[in-house]
Amino acid sequence: MPAHVLAIDQGTTNTKALLIDDEGRVVARASRPVAISFPQPGWVEQDGAAIWQSVEDAIEACLGDAPARPDVVGVANQRESVLVWARDTGRPAGPCIVWQCRRTSGFCDELRRRGLQEAIEAKTGLTIDPLFSASKIRWLLDAIPNGHARAAAGELCAGTIDSWVLWNLTGGTVHACDATNASRTQLLDVRRGEWDDDLLALFGIPRRALPDVRPSSGRFGITRRMRSLPDGLPIASLIGDSHAALFGQGAFEPGLVKATYGTGTSLMTVTPAPVRSRHGLSATVAWALPDGTAYALEGNITMTGGAIDWLGQFLGLPNPASAVADLAATVEDAGGVYVVPAFAGLGAPYWDDRARGLIAGLTRGTTAAHVARATLESIAFQVRDVFDAMRSDAGLAPIALLADGGASRNDALMQWQADVLGCPVVRNASADLAAVGAAWLAGLAEAIWPSLDALACLPRQRDRFEPAMGTREREARYAGWVDAVERARSRAGGGTRG
Repeated sequence: MPAHVLAIDQGTTNTKALLIDDEGRVVARASRPVAISFPQPGWVEQDGAAIWQSVEDAIEACLGDAPARPDVVGVANQRESVLVWARDTGRPAGPCIVWQCRRTSGFCDELRRRGLQEAIEAKTGLTIDPLFSASKIRWLLDAIPNGHARAAAGELCAGTIDSWVLWNLTGGTVHACDATNASRTQLLDVRRGEWDDDLLALFGIPRRALPDVRPSSGRFGITRRMRSLPDGLPIASLIGDSHAALFGQGAFEPGLVKATYGTGTSLMTVTPAPVRSRHGLSATVAWALPDGTAYALEGNITMTGGAIDWLGQFLGLPNPASAVADLAATVEDAGGVYVVPAFAGLGAPYWDDRARGLIAGLTRGTTAAHVARATLESIAFQVRDVFDAMRSDAGLAPIALLADGGASRNDALMQWQADVLGCPVVRNASADLAAVGAAWLAGLAEAIWPSLDALACLPRQRDRFEPAMGTREREARYAGWVDAVERARSRAGGGTRG
């Protein structure tokens, strides 16, 4: 009998569940939306209970008409988002603070003023920024009555989304996370792979509230009291979605760069050891296997696909993402317009949380189509910002960019991306690469696949986009983007980094 892996991909705007067989084929799939709220400017929240409900609903829909039952479960998840819940009831004690949220900017500014940037980055590989989880957990414990005392007493659990999903999959019996998610909290010593006492004290987070840190591939626990799954199924992988996509690309060795296009975009390349960036990139764990840890250099862009959704909603278009793409396709270029989607500041390589969104280059002849085209183009420009920084920091001469994620389905964007970079873009045809990566890691743990070599041999479909723009035009277009970014930053009085 063929073996099957149930892969859960809990993302920012939806939760997917896929059933994947031992030949790597998706035999069943379902997706359920997750609501997101903005209670104040710069604040982004979700409901932890609703996140878990979306997981259960997606699993039920996926398996409803599936040709087989799963043998093992793997989980990929949105990173840096955190929540705190009561250990006895399993109920969230506050909102899930989403990775995009900037509510802890003031605290992060204080850490910088205290001159702690160098020490924190040396241990964690991460710059000081509200993106990362530690300041969010601190905020939640501050907001919960007696939160710090209850966490120290073991009454509260704090964790990233992988730990929340695992807690519920196991019926509240296992509080653990994987090394990739832990490496994005700013509480982990990235070289030792352990929670760091000095960082815990700095952020005021009791160790007792945090999950155990484990390899990304391995048995975390078994299913209990699930609506659509039998008791006893092994949960054999947890991994952050961007890391899972890198693994699903088969980019197991240094020298390949991938970009996952979602609400935001993550660029990542495997490195043999943590790399100290000179350009605002992060050193992180790529994945951890029982026999060793792979590291990565990463650049996080806060707003890419999310900018498309914003514009579609702003213009009142139905089905915002596809409608904006259709509108952008009606013009040959952006007509000199640039959109800088710094709605919550700028991520890598700028790390400027004071920057604000900007539309530059408007004329009397500018149309909504030009703005749509410029918004689409802003994704590729931001990717180039990080790609160039990564190439410099890692000493790479990459021959192509490996692309995946929802926005990569847009052929026009992928062609523009190749033109802006001046190198080919190779798109994985799977729209679910994070889920695939989680499935592969779970299958490794349960011997469905015996090795990385066996995974590399699984069939995959790819599309290739070659650059068609001359060097002079490419650099002129990019110079216009750089100028627009500087305007977006100067409007708020300058950046915090970069």
